Amino acid sequence: MTSAAERPILFLDVDGPLIPFGSSSGPLHSSMSPDQGNPLLERLAPGIGPRLIALGCDLVWASTWMDHANEVVAPRIGLAKLPVLEWPDVNVDESPRGLHWKTRHLVEWSNRRPFIWVDDEISDMDRLWVAAQHPGPSLLHRVDPSKGLLDSDFATLAGWLRSVMPR
Repeated sequence: MTSAAERPILFLDVDGPLIPFGSSSGPLHSSMSPDQGNPLLERLAPGIGPRLIALGCDLVWASTWMDHANEVVAPRIGLAKLPVLEWPDVNVDESPRGLHWKTRHLVEWSNRRPFIWVDDEISDMDRLWVAAQHPGPSLLHRVDPSKGLLDSDFATLAGWLRSVMPR
């Protein structure tokens, strides 16, 4: 169980989880105005923001979109401005083979707090490394990038949160 001061963090990637790729990724949401720089923004599900908020954890952008996610993505999905992970320069040669370049920084940023990482590029190496390096509970949840976040993903996230949050 965690204390109120240890409210879990949900690190959220944009491409894949929120913007699904591929022809099987579902319909475009034509009610939104298109962004001239990225037509894939039409794939954002407008109601997904409130569903993320309802999970009851601290949402943080963990995406190469960085603060652009607050400007372009957040308003389209019903989120206020979120904290953004600033990515340090990473020397991938210093990381174990197969470890995602985000993994170490997510663990450092979490500062021992419980966290969920929602991304489409999570590997077994990431899970092993986090299990060995992070002293608190964590869930590394890989989303199918052709589908994005689905009801089954939300059920998994909510179930894990119930197991680590005080009642």
